[in-house]
Amino acid sequence: MEFVHSGNHIRRHRKKSGLSQQELGRILGYSNEAAVSRHEKSVTLPPLLIAIAYQTVFHAPITELFPGLQSAVEQAVSRRLIEFEAELQQDMTKKKRTRLRAQKLAWLDERRAVQES
Repeated sequence: MEFVHSGNHIRRHRKKSGLSQQELGRILGYSNEAAVSRHEKSVTLPPLLIAIAYQTVFHAPITELFPGLQSAVEQAVSRRLIEFEAELQQDMTKKKRTRLRAQKLAWLDERRAVQES
């Protein structure tokens, strides 16, 4: 996925806890502090399991530790869903697998209705 990463609060939580990058890295299962440093500087996003580990260590939701990321993901997925729906509607003119396309379009409609309510 392509996002604009708007920073995080890992460093703030780490400093508040008194942990060094090396100590936090060890708690997360890393052999040194390099990955923690990259995460704190927003050079890289942590893998999902490490993001969950940060959440566990600091008792803070991932969305708090990485603010803006949820919004960026939602925007990217919403854009792709719109593109996907347009492709499905365009393909409805083809006879093949029409039932499956209709099922996907119905799911998209249901999803939109839940989102709007």
